[in-house]
Amino acid sequence: MQSWILAIRPRTLPAAIGPLLIGNILALHLEQFSFTIACISMLCAILLQIAVNLANDYFDFKNGIDTDERVGPVRVTQSGMISPNSVRNAMILCLVLALIVGSALIVHGGWPIAVLAVAALLGAVCYSGGPYPLASHGLGEVAAFVFFGLVAVVGSYYIQAGDTSISAWLLGSAIGMFNAAIMLVNNTRDIQTDTKAGKNTLAVRIGQAQARVLYQALVYLPFGIIIGGFLMGYLPGIPVLLAGLALVYARQLSGEFSNTSGEALNPILGRTAKLTMIFSFLFSLGLVITLA
Repeated sequence: MQSWILAIRPRTLPAAIGPLLIGNILALHLEQFSFTIACISMLCAILLQIAVNLANDYFDFKNGIDTDERVGPVRVTQSGMISPNSVRNAMILCLVLALIVGSALIVHGGWPIAVLAVAALLGAVCYSGGPYPLASHGLGEVAAFVFFGLVAVVGSYYIQAGDTSISAWLLGSAIGMFNAAIMLVNNTRDIQTDTKAGKNTLAVRIGQAQARVLYQALVYLPFGIIIGGFLMGYLPGIPVLLAGLALVYARQLSGEFSNTSGEALNPILGRTAKLTMIFSFLFSLGLVITLA
């Protein structure tokens, strides 16, 4: 059981939970809002996140990227804790379960949700596998921004509302940047081993110095987005004010990331995921207070 817990990487799950929380709470005031649909969408997102983690574990081992030189957390396939076939089968099971759970969302939301479902399933596999692995071509952060930002927030709002809103797009962009930052920490930590393995992540392409600059942008810009959304009248003040409290934590992480490298980045990876959850919770709490 401990090995499987390592495989699903619980520290990364806020990347899936945070955007679904905001997307659904944003639609809470709607007459047609459904708590059942909200719970189903959350479960589907968690299953997809676990599938991505398992796929990354499996494909990075199969492609020779994860070796004994790895400085990140233990990977169950590379370490021999779980057989490659078992990890692959668990990944497939999670994708099938996500599709089964998500079928209720497709019925409720119609063909646009079906398109997003297909894209999400393909994205989960193609992040690390397939003929053109996104992570190996510098597109991991872009995938995180799109799927665990825009698609997650705007998609979950659309399922509830039957339409999109500028507020959802703004918040999807903000959360997407936080989740892209999680990916950037992971890839910056692995620059040396990924370079040897020929995995050309964004961090490998731009180098550690520029990765540090990009990380600062990714954890600071979301606050600029919500402040801009407030000034333009698309976001209410209380959620923006509460979520702004997370800026203190973002500033702390930015300073630590700028002075850390290699294995020492492992704690910052989990804490960046925590930043996503803190921001999402505070903004959602502000929305609930606004509606009360």
